Amino acid sequence: MKTKSILSKVATGVIAVFGFIALTLPVSAQTPKGIKNIVIVHGSFADASGWEPVYDILTKDGYKVTLVQNPTISLADDTAATNAAIERMDGPVLLVGHSWGGTVITQSGNEPQVKALVYVCAFIPDSGESTLDLASHAKPLPVQGILNPDAKGNVYLAEATFQQTFTPGQTKEKSEFMYASQIPYTVKSFTDKVTIAAWKNKPVYAIKPSNDGTISPTLEDMMYKRANAKVTVIKGGHTLFMDDPKAVVAVIEDAAKNN
Repeated sequence: MKTKSILSKVATGVIAVFGFIALTLPVSAQTPKGIKNIVIVHGSFADASGWEPVYDILTKDGYKVTLVQNPTISLADDTAATNAAIERMDGPVLLVGHSWGGTVITQSGNEPQVKALVYVCAFIPDSGESTLDLASHAKPLPVQGILNPDAKGNVYLAEATFQQTFTPGQTKEKSEFMYASQIPYTVKSFTDKVTIAAWKNKPVYAIKPSNDGTISPTLEDMMYKRANAKVTVIKGGHTLFMDDPKAVVAVIEDAAKNN
């Protein structure tokens, strides 16, 4: 009898302890409604690491996120890298593109798994149109931060205007690091033309910064209107996804939940 009594007390204690632990452990993120897979394509002059704050929020909210480290060598190369990321996802995909990444998702968005597109301060070419075609018709920016191509056809941003045009929301130290680690953009990428514009057949969402010093705001207005995008204006510059990730995530999750 004593043995049964002891075992009973032990069992009760174990249940109490583990029950308490279960109650105090953090609850895992619930599975979100709508599209659960998100692929993010970075723009030129920077890699995908700046998207970490957005990634952290999305994954905490239950989304599976892949960030493409596209080489920005050509539209074909970047499209191949993006398509490979899409293929790895299990189920429908929401495709997000920043800056030059907008051109990439315009091409990669034709993949059957892609159900909607989100453009963040991004180019949105039409079929048969290149990024250069768009830029050549844009109203010149007050301060031009892009340098002429070097002898190898690589394009960089100028050091003197880098923070003003590309990273206005970052600290001086962060901006200096991003300048030193910038990824060049090739002339070929700039002149490659989209074959089929995915935005003609997929729902489109767009974020316009209040102070974009890299892409002409008037060009953004034209492209977003042409693509019939649901536009959200967010205070910030070209890298606003680093400054206000919550606002950017709100747009991405709205697109994911409603498609």
